[in-house]
Amino acid sequence: MTTTSVARPFANRFAVELPELARVWQAEEVPNPRLLVLNDPLACELGIDPDALRGTDGLGLLTGTLVPPGATPIAQAYAGHQFGGYAPRLGDGRALLIGELTDRDGRLRDLHLKGSGRTPFARGGDGRAAVGPMLREYVISEAMHALGVPTTRALGVVATGRQVRRETILPGAVLARVASSHLRVGTFQLAASTGDVELLRRLADHAIERHHPAVASAEHPYRALFEAVVAAQADLVARWMLVGFVHGVMNTDNMTISGETIDYGPCAFMEAFDPAAVYSSIDVAGRYAYGSQPAAAQWNLARFAETLLPLFAEDQDRAVTLAEESLSVFHTSYSTTYSAGLRAKLGFPAEVANTVTAELGEELLELLRSSQVDWTSCFRALGAAARGDVQPVRGQFLELATIDDWLARWQALDPDPDLMDRTNPAYIPRNHLVEEALDAATAGDLGAVQRLLEVVQHPFEARPGLERYAAPAPQDFGRYTTYCGT
Repeated sequence: MTTTSVARPFANRFAVELPELARVWQAEEVPNPRLLVLNDPLACELGIDPDALRGTDGLGLLTGTLVPPGATPIAQAYAGHQFGGYAPRLGDGRALLIGELTDRDGRLRDLHLKGSGRTPFARGGDGRAAVGPMLREYVISEAMHALGVPTTRALGVVATGRQVRRETILPGAVLARVASSHLRVGTFQLAASTGDVELLRRLADHAIERHHPAVASAEHPYRALFEAVVAAQADLVARWMLVGFVHGVMNTDNMTISGETIDYGPCAFMEAFDPAAVYSSIDVAGRYAYGSQPAAAQWNLARFAETLLPLFAEDQDRAVTLAEESLSVFHTSYSTTYSAGLRAKLGFPAEVANTVTAELGEELLELLRSSQVDWTSCFRALGAAARGDVQPVRGQFLELATIDDWLARWQALDPDPDLMDRTNPAYIPRNHLVEEALDAATAGDLGAVQRLLEVVQHPFEARPGLERYAAPAPQDFGRYTTYCGT
C-alpha cells in the first residue's frame, strides 16, 4: 500500500488517542475502480481538488488503497443494542476510518469508507458492498443535507469491478463518506463494558474536544456532555419527523455523539401519513416506526447515560439521579424544534406561536392520518392555499367539510406562503424513484441517479418539467419494504 498526495495531510487522532477501540487495518485491493458519482462541492469544502479525485490517485483515496499522508486507516470497534438486544462486540465489519482532516472552515472531519473489505469485526460477512446500496446512501444523505437535516455526507461512490453475492450477483462498490466523527453511543458502550474508567474518561474527553468543547469548562463536564448529546439528538429526530423520514434501524450503534444521521440502510421517506409507518423488513414489531422514533431515541440515550454513570458521581445512586434529570432535556429540546418546525410548515413565524396554531397543527395531523394523505404533497400544497388556491390541498382529503373548516380557520390567521415554500420541500427522494434509479444504475445506466440527485439537492425550488418527482408513488408500486444492508 502506498501513499497519495491528492489531499492535504490527514490526522489520525482516533487511532492514536483511543487505540483500544480500533484495529489498524487496510482496504482490500480494487481490481478495476471506476468513479460513479463524485460530490464536487463537498470535495472543495474539504480542500481536495475534485479533478484530482477523478485521477488514479484520487480513486485510490476513495477506495482506501492509497493512504494520504498522516492517515492511519482503522476499523473502529463498538458494541450496541440492536432492536433492544445487546451485542457486546460489533464494529466496522466492512468499513474503515481513513483519518481526519480539517476542512476549509476549520472543522475536523472524518473520511470513512464503506464496502472496503473484511475487517476483524466482519462476523462472517464478505466486507463488500453493492453499487445500489452505496448509491442509495449517496442520494438519501445528500437529500437530507439539502433539507437541512444534520447528516453524514457522501463524497463519492466507486465501482470496484468486483462482483458481490447477495440474493443475486451484483456489481460491487465502495462509498466514501464524511462525518463530524463516527463516535457512537455504541462506542461508549464498548468502553464502559471493559470496566476501564480511564478509557471511558479518555473517550469522553475526546468527544468533548471534538464535538462539544464548550462543556469542558462546565462544573460537571461529563454530565454537560451527556446533556449536549441529548439536545443534539432530540433536535435531529425532530427534524426527521418534520420531513417524514423513517430511519428504520435506530440501534445504539447507529446513534452518533455529534447528532448527525448515520447509516442509511432500511430507511425511507413516509408518503401517506401514518405514525405506524415501517419500511424495514426486519422491524416486524414496529420498534422504529415513524411515530416511535422520539421514544426510541430517548431509550438509546438512556443507554448512553448508563455508560457515563462512573463519570457522573462516585455514588451510583446519585449518578443515576443526575442521569435521569439530564435525560429530561430531551423532551424540551425535541418539543422546541418540532413545534417551531410544524409552526413554520403551517406558515406561522415564531412571533405568532400560540395555543391556536398548535391545535391547528395537531388537528391537521389527525386529518392527514384519517384520509391517508401524502405528508410532503399536503404541506407543499398548503403554500398554494395560503395564496388563495385551496383545490390542490382540498382534493387530497376524503372528508371535505372537515378540511374546509380547518382551512377557513387556518387562513384566518394569515399564513405566510413564502415561509411555507422555504420550509416545505417540493421534492424528496420518493421511494419508487429511488428504486427505479438504483435498478438502472445496477444495470449500468447512471442517468436516473444523476437526475434524481439534481432534483433532491434543491428540494424547495419547484421547477417545471419535474412533476413526476413531486408526485406520490403510483398505486401499483405497492407497500414499500427495505432491507438491512441495502
